Amino acid sequence: MGNKKSKVVDMADEVNLKHFNLLNSVGRGSFGKVRIVEHKDSKKLYALKYINKVECIKMNALKNILRERNILEKLDHPFVCNMRFAFQDDYNMFMTLDLMLGGDLRFHLNRRRFSEHAVRFWISELVCSLRYLHKQSIVHRDIKPDNILLDQAGHAHLTDFNIAITYNDKPLWSRSGTYNYMAPEMFSSHGYSTTVDWWSLGVVFYEAIYGQRPFTFENAEKVSEAIQYAEIPFPTVSKTGPVTEECISALKGFLERDVTKRLGCGPDGFLRIQQHAFFQDIDWDKLEQKKCKAPFVPSQTQSNFDISYDLEELLLEQNPLEARPRKRIQKLKSSLGKDMGRIEREFKNFDYLLYERYPGYVDPLKMCVGDPPEWVKCVNPHPVKELRETKSLETISTNDETKVQSAGTRRRTMDV
Repeated sequence: MGNKKSKVVDMADEVNLKHFNLLNSVGRGSFGKVRIVEHKDSKKLYALKYINKVECIKMNALKNILRERNILEKLDHPFVCNMRFAFQDDYNMFMTLDLMLGGDLRFHLNRRRFSEHAVRFWISELVCSLRYLHKQSIVHRDIKPDNILLDQAGHAHLTDFNIAITYNDKPLWSRSGTYNYMAPEMFSSHGYSTTVDWWSLGVVFYEAIYGQRPFTFENAEKVSEAIQYAEIPFPTVSKTGPVTEECISALKGFLERDVTKRLGCGPDGFLRIQQHAFFQDIDWDKLEQKKCKAPFVPSQTQSNFDISYDLEELLLEQNPLEARPRKRIQKLKSSLGKDMGRIEREFKNFDYLLYERYPGYVDPLKMCVGDPPEWVKCVNPHPVKELRETKSLETISTNDETKVQSAGTRRRTMDV
């Protein structure tokens, strides 16, 4: 008693749950749960999203989860909740994301109304994130206040890429998203593209200004009909006071049913937003560097989350989250074995800290790293000059194998 030695965690091993201290639970979604974790080495806080494998398979959600993980690996933007780690154990798939302690926009819209100035700031930041995603040929398809998170300084970030999809210039057809935020073209016979995200942003914009969505029917059929055909009201007065002509004009621009005229759409979409009177005071370069002060700063002393999530985790969770040693895959196989095997193959580990751990090539020509762990491989050769100028982690996908361009030096251990 009292002399029991603490277990040692090798921080140079492949990332796993032992690398993190588990803190509060902060959310639950259709496909998983979220809790705050602390990386034991860096002491940084993250949001850990974890999805039970069996439940995921039973819900036919595996394709979405694998696609989300692969999309997130490609992203790194100031106004996106970026993925920093991905790993799995025998029971769960884990994605560790940037932590946003300011809560989601739904949390705040349910508690108070906001000025045009504050709303313009959020919408401008989200415009930047959408522009970035669309340049990566990614359609989010589920933009709503619940999927917009604020950091402690009040900056807005897109999250939840569970139904996001890569767009390859061919029309998309599946009706995906949250009904009240779906664009009219999702119900058409012509398909859709990145245009749907700008409409959804318009609905969020409208809700933030007026305190309600353009259409409030609970019946899905009536909502879809209204989205396609009903006239949208644009009152000149909201619950916080007068709504300016410039604001109404911008709202009408995003909620334009003709995608050729919709604000944000087309090759000059971002330029038209920049030139719009409502956004004329935005310094876009400064904004994207997070150098603009947010008009609204979330509480620094009170929780910006629903505390019932943490209570539920403590009292009702049948299998509380904990680090467990991995078993032989054969023992897990049953009627779900095929999909479990797919998870094992395709839900690959990701660790953005690899670049920091292995800085510098031993041989730039062979792209080898110094004393690498076994999962770090050589990558395809590129001109040496370009390599020496590389400042951040890059991933190169070849034949479905993700190979990490990074290098490093030291082995680290941490006590549990």
